[in-house]
Amino acid sequence: MKKALVVDDTKNIRTLLRIYLELNDFEVLLATNGYEALEIIDNEAVDLIFLDIKMPEISGTEVLKRIRSKGIVVPVVIMTAFATVKNAVDCTKLGAITYLQKPFTTDKIKVILEEMMTEENLSAQSTEYQISIIKQLINENKLKKALDALKLLLSINPNTPEIYELISIVYNLQGELNNAEIFHNMADQWK
Repeated sequence: MKKALVVDDTKNIRTLLRIYLELNDFEVLLATNGYEALEIIDNEAVDLIFLDIKMPEISGTEVLKRIRSKGIVVPVVIMTAFATVKNAVDCTKLGAITYLQKPFTTDKIKVILEEMMTEENLSAQSTEYQISIIKQLINENKLKKALDALKLLLSINPNTPEIYELISIVYNLQGELNNAEIFHNMADQWK
């Protein structure tokens, strides 16, 4: 069963999404603020996140930044009553897949789920987002996190040459030249 995390400080929004998602075969986890959301994400694998932008203490944008900095890539739907171009740009850069303008109806949630939940769409987004986050981790010299994420991604997508090449780059940066060469050669075999 897929897991969805709903993060919103408004009880009615959490309840609406919980009921609708449960009716669509999701196990639903709820958080009333960004800190609760981050704690859940540290302890549970989720397949989808509905994230409010405007919350007390820590904004949804900051939560999204922290999720991505951990190398966690999961489709995120941003919810807001105050859509701004800056928020849209910031969240899109962090891999948010769409906006849900408040107030919204179950019809709008249905459309979003239908767009997102095709197997091809999910796996393509997931791989693309994961690779972009991993590249960011490499640029920030967070090599262990990058390598861990790459190994996980490789187990899911063993036919993607770019993953082998990125593993080679990480090993090279860590000074493990033999491993770097092995993965570079494997990348070449897939090309």
